[in-house]
Amino acid sequence: MKSTVLSRVRNLGILLVFIVLVIAFSLLTPQFLEPGNIFNIARQIATLGICAVGFSFVLITGGIDLSVGYQISLNVVVTGMLMATFGVPWYLACLIALALGTLIGVVNGLIITYTGVAPLIVTLSIMMVLNGLSYLISKGLPIFGFPKEFSMLGQGAIFGIIPVSLIFLLAIWAIGLFILNKTYIGRYFYAIGNNAEAARLSGVNTKRTLILVYALCGFFTSIGAVLLLSRLNSAQSATGAGFEFSVLTACVLGGISVMGGRGSLFGAFIGVLIVGVLDNGLVLMNVSAYVQLVIKGCILLAAVIYDAMSKGSRGRAKQIGGVALKTPATASA
Repeated sequence: MKSTVLSRVRNLGILLVFIVLVIAFSLLTPQFLEPGNIFNIARQIATLGICAVGFSFVLITGGIDLSVGYQISLNVVVTGMLMATFGVPWYLACLIALALGTLIGVVNGLIITYTGVAPLIVTLSIMMVLNGLSYLISKGLPIFGFPKEFSMLGQGAIFGIIPVSLIFLLAIWAIGLFILNKTYIGRYFYAIGNNAEAARLSGVNTKRTLILVYALCGFFTSIGAVLLLSRLNSAQSATGAGFEFSVLTACVLGGISVMGGRGSLFGAFIGVLIVGVLDNGLVLMNVSAYVQLVIKGCILLAAVIYDAMSKGSRGRAKQIGGVALKTPATASA
C-alpha cells in the first residue's frame, strides 16, 4: 500500500515537471504550441517511446541494454538496403527487421543468462559489434530510394490529423501495459528485479524470463527503427548512435529504477514526453547540440542519484553486485 502511494506521488511529480516544461517552452518559443509542431513532436517521440517499453522491461528485471542505439542502426541499414538495393517489398523488409531485432535480443539474453556476465558488459560489447556491422554493410554511405507506401508509416497521418506513428506508439504502450500489469510474466519481471534468487526459489524460470525480456526489448526496438527509417527516408550507420542514453534518460526520469524491481510504464511514458518536449523546445530556441547533451547528461545523472539514494533501492544495489547478477547463470531453470 505504501509503495503504491509513493509510486503515485512520484508519477504526479513527473507529470508536474512535464507541465512546467510545456508552459516554459510555450512562453519562450511562441511556435511551440502550434499544431504543426505538436504533431512533429508526436512523430519524433514515436521511436523513443516504443523503444522505452522494452527498455523498461529490462530495467525492471535489474538489467540494462546499451546496444539499443546500434540495434536501431543495424535495423535501419539492413531494412533500407533490402528495399533500395535488392528490391524487397517494404512489408517483407519490415518483417525481416522485426526478426533481426528479436534475434539480437535473444542473443543478448542467452549470453547474459548462461555466462553470468553483467548485462552492462554484454550489451556494451554487442553494441560495438552492431556498430561495426552497420558500417560494413552500408560502407558508411547513406541509403535511400524507398517506396512511397513505406514512407506512410513514419510520415503519414490518418484523416490528415493523427500521425500514423502515434497510433503505433499508443498500440505498443497498450501491449506493454497489458504484459506488465495483467500477466504473470509481468509479475515475474518485478520479482526478478527485486530478488532473482527468491524468484527462482518461488518457481520462476529466471533464465527463460530474462531471455524473453531481452527478446521483447529487441523486438520493440526494431519496430521503433522501422518507424524512424520511414520518417527520415534515409538509412545511415550513425542513425541510432547515442540513442540508448535518450531511452535510459526517459525511463529513469519516469521512475523506472536502475536497481530493478520498481517503476511503471505510465511514469516512463511521461519521461518520454519530457525528453521529447525538451529536445524539441531546445531546438526551437536554437540551443547548441552540445549544450543539449550537457543538459540531458545532468538530468540523467540527477535521476540516477535520486533513484540510488531512495530507500527502496539501497537493498537492491547490494544484489546487483551479488545474487541478482549471479543467479541467472548459476541457478537451474
